[in-house]
Order: sequence, then structure tokens, then C-alpha cells
Amino acid sequence: LQSNGCGVSPGFAEENRETEEEEQAMIKRPGNSYLASPNLPDFQGFSPGWSSAFYGAECFDSEVHSYLKNLGKQKSSESQNIDAKKVELEQLLMMETKNYRKTVKFYQKLLQKERRSKGPETKSMLPKLRGQLQEMKSKVQFLELVKKYMMYAEQWGVESYVLPTVIHSGKSDTMDMAPMDESSLLLYYNTEKHQCNNQKGVRVLQAGTPLGLMAYLYSRNAFLEGYVQQFLYTFRYFCTQEDFLQFLLNRISSTLSSASLDPSTSHTKICNRSFYILQAWIEDCYSVDFATNTDLLGTLKEFISSKVASLNGYGERLLSLLEDASARKDGSGDQCSSVDKCEEESEEGRKTLHSLCKKLSEDVSRKNFYWKLSKGVGPIALYQREWLHSGSGVLPKPCCSSFTEESSVSFARRDEVGPFLLIECSAQQLCWQLTLLQQEVFNKCHPVHFLNSRALGVKDKCVAVPKAVSTDTVSLQVCNLFLSKCIQDQYLLQLLKNADSISTWVAAEIVTCHTTKRQVSLLSKFLLIAKCCYEQRNFATAMQILAGLENLIVRQLPAWKILPAKVAEIMEELKAVEVFLKSDSLCLMEGDRFKTLPTIPSAHVLAMHVQQLETGGFTMTNGAHKWTKLRNIAKVVSQVHAFQENPYTYAPDFKLQSYLRQRISRFKDADISALAADNCANFHQIPAEKHSRKIQDTLRRMKATFQ
Repeated sequence: LQSNGCGVSPGFAEENRETEEEEQAMIKRPGNSYLASPNLPDFQGFSPGWSSAFYGAECFDSEVHSYLKNLGKQKSSESQNIDAKKVELEQLLMMETKNYRKTVKFYQKLLQKERRSKGPETKSMLPKLRGQLQEMKSKVQFLELVKKYMMYAEQWGVESYVLPTVIHSGKSDTMDMAPMDESSLLLYYNTEKHQCNNQKGVRVLQAGTPLGLMAYLYSRNAFLEGYVQQFLYTFRYFCTQEDFLQFLLNRISSTLSSASLDPSTSHTKICNRSFYILQAWIEDCYSVDFATNTDLLGTLKEFISSKVASLNGYGERLLSLLEDASARKDGSGDQCSSVDKCEEESEEGRKTLHSLCKKLSEDVSRKNFYWKLSKGVGPIALYQREWLHSGSGVLPKPCCSSFTEESSVSFARRDEVGPFLLIECSAQQLCWQLTLLQQEVFNKCHPVHFLNSRALGVKDKCVAVPKAVSTDTVSLQVCNLFLSKCIQDQYLLQLLKNADSISTWVAAEIVTCHTTKRQVSLLSKFLLIAKCCYEQRNFATAMQILAGLENLIVRQLPAWKILPAKVAEIMEELKAVEVFLKSDSLCLMEGDRFKTLPTIPSAHVLAMHVQQLETGGFTMTNGAHKWTKLRNIAKVVSQVHAFQENPYTYAPDFKLQSYLRQRISRFKDADISALAADNCANFHQIPAEKHSRKIQDTLRRMKATFQ
């Protein structure tokens, strides 16, 4: 990608020199991936990621294959070897990433200059830069995909007929073992044509024994097919974390001493693939497997320190990886400000594509986003379209935004009784802050959290955990699909409890209004907030507000009868959105909008979709586990990580967020019927004259009875 001239400033040139120095330092860095010894496997960012589990073999299309095939041919008529291709690709990726980062910084400075001076030159330059950013971003994403393909297509896998050898390699005494063949471990079915490389008669894994499914991780195409990531999401259905770790450690122990730098030997392939899988497991599932199981973590650290660190550098890398993962887990609960995040990102020597993409708050393609459910549902509101088309909708808003300063809301009255602040704030302001609060909770969840939710008591059309019952006392004996000794993180219960608290808060705010007029205002406000949320693809908060409005007490309020017709139609829109979300487990992954637009799904709806996939047996008549069933489950839950890659970057209003937290916490355990009983506005009032006439008629009838 050639960067066209945009009239760079002296500051931009200085950034260019700085990044060139970073590039030179990076090339000289001994631990840099692909630039070290070509015989050593790359241990930097080896987790396949959600796209591998979602797309499977289709993750790498024909364009990736052709690009990799032609890589390096411009320098020589002969095809280069894989190591030379790796070096050249890394250099290309480094250059494009550097240019992308420079352009993002330049755009931010130009945007600030435009806000101050509002000059015509900067205004005309911004649209060109936005288009260039999109092109550069697509280029970097494509190179990252090619790099990932090269990592997964490397030489450390074995052919399927060698898989029994993988199993035997981890046994100290193979004389007592009965001979195994591939057919006793794994079952396949044939496909007529593979969509990626046009091969015919490709075998697709259908089922396997637990030992066979673990052995298939060493298959040559396990990474390319998406099997490794799918396995990491779903292995708990047939294997405990301890058994899986011991399987990997046994293979490392039996092959580490005899493994050489010759990639053709089986021991070298098994040893290096074991390290690859172990690192991918730590990178992707540390929070759900190792952080919650100190014994498992201790076993791994002891093995690395005693048997691996003394032989090569792999041990130090894995220990460093564990420390980094632990630090991220400990720091995930501490919410730092956006200023701190920006400073940390600017100090990084080389940013990954993911961290750079976070700088773009809203993709340009968002301008074309119109959510239409039916004929009665129009496009997004005018104020939203104006905001989306503005330049500030493309890059992150400053943390000290004028949004807070320009707000006419007085927070001095925060302690007043009633939802006065909710009525004074605009629906868009409340939508943004509720979305940021919801994002904090959603970003802490993991795809594995949505598995085996029946065992946690999660049911359809009801809250997972009763208010009077602690999450620690939930019985895990109810339809537990995981192995009995498999430790399950129960964060999903916290996620659903938070959703229930917001729904209860919505209902409580409405029924505690002392006048019907104020109830109408608050009903309208919550409906507009919910509409704004689902238009911004925050389906979690939208469905939580809908649940609060559908509370039996709230639905019977007299205020609904005098609600404006246009506002009342939003209720039908929300119900249509709910039907849409429940219609298909992958409805939010259709098209390419989920890749560029931030999204927060409804946790309860997603858990119900997974439960539906979990219905039925997991094993065949011969005892083999149905991999096709597990693969579908992995594909559905992978969307959690997909949505977390595109965060919302609205300007946080910490005062408003604090107010919302206080109100939600105040009403989270409230009894709506009891609150409604103390408020006369919640009952249909009979006019005084009509009431007195009714009494007189009753007295006349009683008097006539006695005469």
C-alpha cells in the first residue's frame, strides 16, 4: 500500500524518525519473531483467536494462498523457502503497521487542530485521511492473516496416520499398551470439495475418543482447520484441565531431551507442537482455567522450572507468559481512565493490529448502518446520524470532552429523591454511559463462561439466580455436562445478575414516580434509551430495559394509556429485536458489520442458544464424542471474543456513571410490588363524582332490599 501525500506536518516527520528508530531497534532485538534463528518456533502471540474457531478452514481464502505463493518472487525467479518468506512478511507487516500508527496519530492531531481553528484546509484533508486509514487498516489486517497462516502451516504438525505415535510418545512403558490405529481413535467423513484450496475428497473430523481428540491437536492441519481454538473452547465436555495439561506435559517430557533442531524428526515435531498448544491455551484461557485453579497453575510452573528452563529458552518464555497473563487478570478489575490507556498505548514500542484498531472508535462504514426491523421501524434518529457523519465519530473522543462541560445537568441534586437526573439527561447521554458500564462487565467474560450453564441454574425466561440465593450455593449436580472434576468459572451468574439488577432498577424508577405525568416522562426516556442502545448494537442494555418495562406491575400502569403513540411504538420495536436475537444463534455475526461496529450481545439470549446446542447426547453409540456438535458450540461462543475486539470509546462521564451505579445498587434487590403499593399513581383513579354516584346507587339498592 502506497501512502499518498497528505501534506505532512513537521510533527509528522518527527514521528516518522521516531518510528524508524523503533524499527531499527526491533530488527536488532534478539527475541523478535521470525528474525531469530529460523529453526526455533515462534512463541509470540500464538493463540489462533476467535476467527479460527468461527470460520474454521475458511478463515484463509484463496487470496491468502496466492499472496503467500508469490511472496518473494519479485526478488528471484525461484520460490523462496519458508524462512525467507517469514522474514520478508515480517518486514512488510512492520512497515505497514508503522505507517498505520503514524497516520492515526497525524489524524488525531489534525482533528484537534480542526476543532480549534476550523480551517477549510484541515476539513478537506480529514475525509481523505479517513479513507486512507481504512485502506491501511485493511492492508495490515490482511498481512496479519497471512502471517497467521504461515505460523499455522509450519512444519511442526504430523500426518494423521502418525497420531497413534503421538499417544505412545507420552507413555513411559509402551509394552503394556495395546496397539492402536487411527480408526480406533477418530472418525471422519468425506467432503466432495474443499472451499479453500479446491481439493477433492477432504476428510473432516466427525467424532473421536478423548485421547484421540487430544492427539488430533498434533495433526498437520489442526491449526489451519480451526481445530485448536475449537478444542480450547470445548474440551471440558470430555476432559478435565488436569488431564489435558498432563497430556501435554507427558509429550514434552518424553520428547524434549531427544528433540533436535531437525524439523523432520517426529520428536521435534511433537515437542514443538506441544509448546505451541500450551502457549495457545495460556494466552486464550488463562482466566478460566489457570487463574481459578491454583493447583493446575502450580503444576505447570513447577514442570517448567524443573524440566524445561534448564534445557532451552522455552521455559523462560512460558514463565514470562504466565506472569503477563496473571498481571492482566489482576488488572482487569481496575478500570483506568481513557487518558491512562492512551498514554500506555503511545509508549508501546510496536503495537499489534488489535491495539491500533482500538484507536478508531467508530468505523467509517458505520455511516451506512440503518437498523430496520419492519415497516414501522425507521432509520436511526437524526441526532445519531449527525453524530455518525461527523469527524469525531471516526476516532476516539478526548477524555476531557466538552460533553460533560456542556451538559446542563446539575449533579448537586444527586441525593434528591426520585429519578430527576434521568429525566434531565438526554437519552443519548444515558445510552452512552449505560453502554460503557455494560462494556466493563462484558469485557470480563470469556466464551467458556457460556458453556454448561444449566449446571449453574440458568433457565429460560427467568433470572439465573434467585435474589435470596448466593451464587456460591448453586448446586452443580443439575445436568452437569462437564466432567465432575472439571472446575467451572461461574462469572456468567454475575453477568446475568447484573442484567437482572438493571431490569429491576428500570421498573423501580418508574413505579416510584409520584405523578402519572412523571411516569410518562420516564417511560418515554427508557424507551428512547433502549432504542438508542439497540441502534448502537448494545443489545444487552436494550433487552435489560425491555425486561424492566415488561414487568407485570409496570405493564399495568395507567401511564401507558397516555403515552405518545410514536414513543409507544418503540416497545414493539424492542420486542421485534428480541425475536430477532432469539431467532438465530449467529444473527449478530451476519455480514461484516460485527467486524467494524462495537457490539454487546444479550448474555441470557446467548446462553439459551448454547443450551439449545447442548441438548442431546454428546457421544455416539461407540462412545466417541461428537466433534461436529462441539465444533458448532465453539463457533457460537467464539462471537464473545469477536465482539470484545471492537470496544465502544464514548467519552466517559464519571459523575453520571456514579449516579447510575448508585441508583442501580439501590434498587437491585427491590420488591417492585411493594414499591408500587406505596404510590397512588400506580393505580387507576376513579373520578370523585362518579365514585360518589356509585355509592349513592349502592345505598338505594340496599334500601330497596329492606323495604
